[in-house]
Amino acid sequence: MTGSPLGAAVEQDGAMTVATASGLTTSEIVYRVNDLEVRYGGEPAVTDLTLDIAPREITAIIGPSGSGKSTFLRCLNRMNDLVSGAEVVGRVEYHGHDLYAPEVDAVEVRRRIGMVFQQPNPFPKSIYDNVAFGPRLRERRPAGLADRVEAALTRAALWDEVKDKLKSNALSLSGGQQQRLCIARALAVEPDVILMDEPASALDPIATARIEDLMAELKRDYTIVIVTHNMQQAARVSDRTAFLTTDVSPGGGRVGRLVEFDSTDVIFTAPSDARTEGYITGRYG
Repeated sequence: MTGSPLGAAVEQDGAMTVATASGLTTSEIVYRVNDLEVRYGGEPAVTDLTLDIAPREITAIIGPSGSGKSTFLRCLNRMNDLVSGAEVVGRVEYHGHDLYAPEVDAVEVRRRIGMVFQQPNPFPKSIYDNVAFGPRLRERRPAGLADRVEAALTRAALWDEVKDKLKSNALSLSGGQQQRLCIARALAVEPDVILMDEPASALDPIATARIEDLMAELKRDYTIVIVTHNMQQAARVSDRTAFLTTDVSPGGGRVGRLVEFDSTDVIFTAPSDARTEGYITGRYG
């Protein structure tokens, strides 16, 4: 978007197209992560992480607790900036541009790269005001706001359920509806990427299925990265899967490392590393 260092960089991108190890070209890659390490208070939480994320696909991040899945996810929209003592080392490129360059506007980053958390977190406002919050924050008088709210709720597969009670408090919705409302709130600011940190872990099976169906619809227009502990969910919804595991750091703590990143079919049927096979078959983790 104009007026933002990040927006200007992306709009002016004329990078040469070359082939990469992932089989994608540089012009196709949404994220290129190279030698990423994240430290909290000087201690590494995740290290040696290198991968490319493709557009309009669902990339799943799996692994045992403590392997740095959520830490990695927060690197993709600079949410770790808000964590005291966090330090990001290495390079994270977004459409070919350094996401952590000094001139990049972190607020613009988070508009382009939305986040949906494990627990639904609607604001204690009306359903309408929840979805309208982002456009109102960015624009003094957002044009066509009612249409934008309807469009976002429709994309989140929630409009038909709430169209007659838009003034009702969002906290009156069920857990699954609240999570879809949070997705609608993210969509209302027209992001490029949606990050999801275990978005269905607190939901019942019916609500989980609705979220998974919604992800399949959304990937037609958005790049989605999801952290999940649910192996079946990763196998069902994702196109590519990254498996992280835990090692012992030099300081004696636990540190996450990327073991394997490939198409989901390969990860779940013919992984190249015995640690991956051991995790997905339930032998550990």
